[in-house]
This record gives sequence, structure tokens and C-alpha cells, in this order.
Amino acid sequence: MNKERLEWVMSGLNQHTLTKTEGQFVKTALEDFEKKHGLTDLQEQRLEHLYKEKSKLTPNKKSDYYSFKESSPKKTGSWRPRTKMF
Repeated sequence: MNKERLEWVMSGLNQHTLTKTEGQFVKTALEDFEKKHGLTDLQEQRLEHLYKEKSKLTPNKKSDYYSFKESSPKKTGSWRPRTKMF
């Protein structure tokens, strides 16, 4: 996995809330990538799988893009018939 791909996967994972073990794994994988300039095949597979699973879910509410604010309906005036002018 190259650095651009790793950054792209990480940006996708940052949109979601990770469990404690998932967060620890991601942190360890990033540290390993920085030290060794690469990941093992197992780490790559697990990161890809984690990304795919999380991307199926709705993004976390951290992002305002996906949160819809409730707005009260606008009041409309009642309908009145026009009066005839002679």
C-alpha cells in the first residue's frame, strides 16, 4: 500500500467512530508504516476490510454535512377569495 492510498483510507475512517480495538489497530498500522515505509499484507487486508465495513455505514455525526436540522414549516396565509371591484 502506498502513502496516498493509506491517507485516502485514513480520511475515510476518520469520518466514523472507531471502537477502541479498531482505533488501536489503526494507530499501530500508521506507526508501522512510518517506521518501515510499508505495511504487512495482513495489515493491508485488515485496513481495507475495516474501511469497506465502515463505509457501508452512515458517516458519524461529527460532520454537519449529513445532519439535517429540523426547521419549522413556514406559515402560509389562509386563502381568501378576491373581492370583485366594480
